[in-house]
Amino acid sequence: MGVVTWGLSLLLLALGGALAQTGTECSKFTNTTCEQCLKNVTCLWCSTSNECKEYPVKNVLPPSSLCKLSAARWGVCWVNFEALIIAMSVVGGLIIIGLITCCCCCCRKKKSKKPDKEDEKAAREKEQRRIRQEERRSEMKSRHDEIRKKYGLFKEENPYAKFDN
Repeated sequence: MGVVTWGLSLLLLALGGALAQTGTECSKFTNTTCEQCLKNVTCLWCSTSNECKEYPVKNVLPPSSLCKLSAARWGVCWVNFEALIIAMSVVGGLIIIGLITCCCCCCRKKKSKKPDKEDEKAAREKEQRRIRQEERRSEMKSRHDEIRKKYGLFKEENPYAKFDN
């Protein structure tokens, strides 16, 4: 609801400037049409009493003593103030959710593109362990080969050689 209040406050500040510029009295348009009343940006149309009233710029929302929100029209005649508030809340919420989603996606992409120091350190340690394992494996193989030679168990290159008669 804070987004709506903020948006309406900005809107009302603009209204305040328009009110100072126009100086037209909204009460002149009472008992006319909604369209005639709302041609002036500073006016509020109350559909229950067919009255055109000055929009209370000091309040964010018009008080119910002036006109009920369901009967109040401002800006356009086909949307009452309740629907306007709900629509602005939904649009504001969607914009906030969209911005948060974009920020999260951007942060996640940025984080995944740039490997951090811990990942680099883990990769270096893994490579060092692999190299040490290869060295130990080759040492063990050479030691086993020496023992096989000592006891005459060394494997020949081709164990399936022909016998000489």
